[in-house]
Order: sequence, then structure tokens, then C-alpha cells
Amino acid sequence: MVFVWLGMVLAVSFLEAPLKFRAPGVTVRVGLGIGRLVFRALNGVEAVFAAVLVAVALLGAVPVPVPALAAAGVLAVQLLAVRPGLNRRSDAVLAGEEAPRSRAHLVYVVLEVLKAAALLTGGVLLLAG
Repeated sequence: MVFVWLGMVLAVSFLEAPLKFRAPGVTVRVGLGIGRLVFRALNGVEAVFAAVLVAVALLGAVPVPVPALAAAGVLAVQLLAVRPGLNRRSDAVLAGEEAPRSRAHLVYVVLEVLKAAALLTGGVLLLAG
């Protein structure tokens, strides 16, 4: 499950997200609209994976490496602290307003890198354990 989660993050965050804005005819508004749908779906699946990891760790059924649990924590920070600001900005852009660039996007990307590293490390530790 950890490697499936990692694959989803890599495919969406580091492949689909930047490439969609390079497609012919895709405006910033269209790209933001698509991105919101895609990331809402990704984050929903991620939340399920994180909940399963935490539940397994709490039940003690299988040892869950700390980095895998850290990925769940990073996801929580993304969803609770960073995404609301990104959503407000994308709401404004989708409504046709001029919104300034946001540092929240950079914070989200840094957290995605940390989450991917945590998932990779946690997955390797699970395989080695």
C-alpha cells in the first residue's frame, strides 16, 4: 500500500500537475479546475491510506515504520494548513479575479517531496523488515 501511495503521489504531483499546463489550449483557469478535481481525488485516496496505516500501527497488527506514519502527518499538514489557502486562491482565479502568486504552493510542493521521501523510506523499511 505504501508503494501504491507513493506511485500515486509521483504520478499526479510530479507528472500530471506540471504537464497539464503545457497542453495546447489549457489556460490557467482550466488547469486550476482540472487540478482541483485531480488533487481532491488524490487526497481522498491518500486520506484512506493514511487512516489504514495509522489504524494498523495503533492495533499493532504489523509494525509500521515511522517514516510511513510521518507521511500521514505530512498529508494532515497539507490538508489542514496549506490546502485551504490554495483553495481560496484558486477560487479567486476561477472567479476571474487577479490573485497574486502564493507561497503556499511552494510549501505544498516541499511537503510533497517530503511525503514522497517518507513513503519511499517507509516502503523500503517494510520490505526489509
